[in-house]
Amino acid sequence: MASSPLDRKRRLLEALPDQPEFVSTLDLVWRQAQSSFPGARLGEWLEACHGLAESDVGRDCVVSYVRSAPAIASAAGADAALSIARMVSETAARAGDRAAASLAMVASRAARRLANGAAFAEWLRVIQIVVAAAPESVTPLLDRSESLLQELGVQGFEAWVLNGVRQGATDPQKRLAFFTRRDQQTLRTASHEEDEVSLSDVERQLKAFIMALWHMAPPIRALSNGAPDRPRRASFANGIVRLPSSFRGHSRDEASLLYSAAIAHVAAHLQFSRMKFAIGSLKPLQMALISLIEDARIEHLAMRQFPGLGRLWRPFHIAMPSGALTAPALMARLARALIDPGHADDNGWIQKGQEMFFAEEARWEDPGISRSIGGLLGNDLGQMRVQFNARTYSVEPAYRDDNQGLWVFDDAGAPADEQETILEAVRFEREDDAEQPDRERETPEDDADGQEANRAALVEVDSEVGIPVARYPEWDFLIGRERPQWATLVEYEASEGQADAVEDILHRYPVLEQRITKLVRSAKVSRPQRLRRQQEGDRLDLDACIGAAIDQRLGDTPDPRIYARLERRFRDLSVLLLLDVSQSTNDVVPGAGRKVIELEREATALLAHAMAGLGDPFAIHAFCSDTRADVRYYRLKAFDAPYGPAAKRHLAGISGRFSTRMGAALRHAGRELSARMSYRRLLLIISDGEPSDVDVADRRYLVEDARQAVKSMARLGVDVFCVGLDAGGDNYLTRIFGRRNVLQIDRVERLPEKLSMLYFRLLGS
Repeated sequence: MASSPLDRKRRLLEALPDQPEFVSTLDLVWRQAQSSFPGARLGEWLEACHGLAESDVGRDCVVSYVRSAPAIASAAGADAALSIARMVSETAARAGDRAAASLAMVASRAARRLANGAAFAEWLRVIQIVVAAAPESVTPLLDRSESLLQELGVQGFEAWVLNGVRQGATDPQKRLAFFTRRDQQTLRTASHEEDEVSLSDVERQLKAFIMALWHMAPPIRALSNGAPDRPRRASFANGIVRLPSSFRGHSRDEASLLYSAAIAHVAAHLQFSRMKFAIGSLKPLQMALISLIEDARIEHLAMRQFPGLGRLWRPFHIAMPSGALTAPALMARLARALIDPGHADDNGWIQKGQEMFFAEEARWEDPGISRSIGGLLGNDLGQMRVQFNARTYSVEPAYRDDNQGLWVFDDAGAPADEQETILEAVRFEREDDAEQPDRERETPEDDADGQEANRAALVEVDSEVGIPVARYPEWDFLIGRERPQWATLVEYEASEGQADAVEDILHRYPVLEQRITKLVRSAKVSRPQRLRRQQEGDRLDLDACIGAAIDQRLGDTPDPRIYARLERRFRDLSVLLLLDVSQSTNDVVPGAGRKVIELEREATALLAHAMAGLGDPFAIHAFCSDTRADVRYYRLKAFDAPYGPAAKRHLAGISGRFSTRMGAALRHAGRELSARMSYRRLLLIISDGEPSDVDVADRRYLVEDARQAVKSMARLGVDVFCVGLDAGGDNYLTRIFGRRNVLQIDRVERLPEKLSMLYFRLLGS
């Protein structure tokens, strides 16, 4: 360690022997370093510079680090600057010298922007993950790092980066394509702020809402938010509803109400807009006004059936009877006048529109009045020479849709040049995420003959409406912590089959049924009781021994019952059987010639029969998943319900669908089981496959999350065992549940011997 400032400065110069162009700026760097590295930390930095120079990294990396380190230390602390030296060396080894040199330069800008040691450490940790998992993407990520931090913040930056790493999985080209893309679509999920409501947060509530109103369940898709100067509006076409992915600029409560108002408005269109309007020779201004009248017409029809909808919609109409006389402003004022007949506006055109609309109240069932009133008002507004730009026009208020579903855009009646203007002015480009699978589409999009069948499939799949009951965290092994409220658990009504099918299982396996019943009966899982003053036992009863000794001293015959033993006399066990009913359970078990779902049903029926006969409290639940927004949960039998015909019909009706997001289902089942007042609480999951879902590319992610969920069960006092029906599942099942807690079977006849091992472990633990 150099002892004087001059020696230290000379030592810094020695670290850069072949960089004469750097000497001219050395004084400035040295002064910055003296002020940024306090006391002995300056010497540590010099050693870091020297160590970097003696390593295999290029000279540009060393110079870049020496120049950047004082700024990093000033903004984020000396520890941050020293950690960059280690990261530069590691990055050079994995991603090359260019990436390492870029890291040092970008780190100084990131430190100044974040201005916080903890935040900078988070940023650096994310970069370190990319260096290890996606070295080819380090340079493009660093090139964009500053702009990403400005737009997303540290947490959003982390979410966006990890999303890219996972999407690429083991494909470097796919990862590189993600990190070099400049479109806003890749930033959509990452830019979701904690205090912002997104469509995924409320989608299930919206589906339940419109099902309750009009018993309809159209598919709901997300729209990107669009440019800030042209906010997106809800849309509908071909039976599909599209809503903005978020309503930015609104508070959390207001955004939730806005989503409810938007879906109620679109549902009213689907209920009452029974015809489409032909464009013909209409101008964009006339189209906008016809759409506005149609919006008011269907809302009043909806409010006839449900007056409370008025309280939902009217607060969003805030246009005041004053201001600039532009077409959008006048139309917003007209919209308010039409939804509220008591609203007064002194503008003659608005008064005319209000009078014409309410004069036709008896004909509101006829969509033709929208075309006639809107056309007349459009002519009047055109003669007023007010300003209207169809390309930037957005429907107001924000809950109303863009009305694309009301128009036939391929009408040949309009001149070609005018048709092009109308389409460009009114129609939005669709930018649905091509990488997000549409699991509800059963036929190819280019099959013209299958369009109606495809539409029927859409309605059929989405006709099942569930109720969101909880949101659970998910463990992200890459960042080493849980993502709070990440997966939404939605409870659905279980389908029903024939109860006789479950009874037939008992008739097919009479011997097996007797063996399992005998096994369950013999396993008295309960709190052991100490029995005192016994004739024999495995330990002495101290009080009885003292009494016998006293009797002997007194000359009396001592009582020979001087032993004690522990005995389990009663049953005190609650069991929850959790069935994996994902799509893979429809596969045939190798060598067995039977589907996995059939083995699950048979094993569950045999176990349930035995436990019901002994009076043990037990429940049967099932799960599958369709992305983190829809972890589907079914209650086949509740703890307090009898194992009767209803439960057997639910068990007979299970079928395999969707994916296997196991962690959220385990957490939900464990939370319910932990509330049982029993000595032992057993969660027995029957599964065939590795946890997976369509929105997760990294195979390890959901395995590690399920493993963390199992760990959390121990803190709740719940024992978790898995009956595995996948012969090759040892690798990931033992990773999740532990080797002692996995029972692998490939045929139902092996169930008794495996159950005996399970109960033995419960008794011994």
